[in-house]
Amino acid sequence: MRIAQVAPLIETVPPKTYGGTERVVHYLTEELVNQGHDVTLFASGDSLTNADHVAVVNESLRCSSVPRDPIIWHQRQLMEVLRMADKFDIIHFHTDFSHFSVMRYLDTPHVTTLHGRLDLPDFQVVFDEFPDMPVVSISDSQRAPIKNANWVGTVYNGTPGENYDYQPAPDPNEYFAFLGRFSPEKGPERAIEIAKRLGVKLKMAAKIDKVDEPYFMERIQPHLDHPLIEYIGEVNECGKNKLLGGAKALLFPIDWPEPFGLVMTESMACGTPVIAFRNGSVDEVMKHGVSGYIVESVDEAVEAARNIDKINRRACRIYFQNRFSVESMTKGYVSVYEQLIKPQESIRMPSRNAIVKTTEAAVSAG
Repeated sequence: MRIAQVAPLIETVPPKTYGGTERVVHYLTEELVNQGHDVTLFASGDSLTNADHVAVVNESLRCSSVPRDPIIWHQRQLMEVLRMADKFDIIHFHTDFSHFSVMRYLDTPHVTTLHGRLDLPDFQVVFDEFPDMPVVSISDSQRAPIKNANWVGTVYNGTPGENYDYQPAPDPNEYFAFLGRFSPEKGPERAIEIAKRLGVKLKMAAKIDKVDEPYFMERIQPHLDHPLIEYIGEVNECGKNKLLGGAKALLFPIDWPEPFGLVMTESMACGTPVIAFRNGSVDEVMKHGVSGYIVESVDEAVEAARNIDKINRRACRIYFQNRFSVESMTKGYVSVYEQLIKPQESIRMPSRNAIVKTTEAAVSAG
């Protein structure tokens, strides 16, 4: 198949440190190439890939040396996709909703994976207007707020097992790990409380978005002087492998409807169990008593942590391999592609060239 993968421009593909969506796009793109598909990746110029690479901006927007407007550059990327659309059997978007209004009028089959939360009020308006857009969820729970979307599949995120070393035992210098973002919904304060109550060290590797800087300064930074709490900044793949592999457990004390939670599967890949708060996709990703424990309060998390040695780390790794491999994810997406590429009896839409020329003429006139 001739497949286009359209990635967000915020981070590189793969991300150098934090970045879930772009990391999944990377894993999927490279596995599709390995399977012999003809793949084109639309991503920032500092991305790395074995696919054909189309870049409209030299570096990812977060790493840019000069301020960049994400709306402008994502629209610029969309125009490049439109110009090349006839070259593909299918176009796979990972860029939320901004392309919906244009893609409705194109002949080329397309699909969009929705990587984020869908419980915000305005999102329903999007699907009221575009109930025909084919979309994929990354967990069944993610779909709950949007009933009228054209769901064509649920495909769980996959992670290459070879990227993470199985660790049969944690580091003798016992610690828990927290990995993600310093934001209220990720529950870093809960993680700190759990570690303090147990008297066990907590290593925190997390990104601080600009919008979360006040929260970090007011609610997290005061704890960083405590001898049990260590902030190690953002980590790359190698650092993540070491951090997760050596931990007694990953603390995943979320307070929001997490669409998937890639870090849970990355921890399982190391054989490191997860203590996760029941919310969003947790019941789908986790298997209580096998990959760790699912809890509903800090008290339950503390008790689970006291029993974490009862989790078999080998069984945790096997559970990951059976459910969240890159091969399994890619198989799921190829099935979706084949479903959408099949000839359909429908009203013929205006050609791609017509809509692109109309759009470009409007831009020139403006």
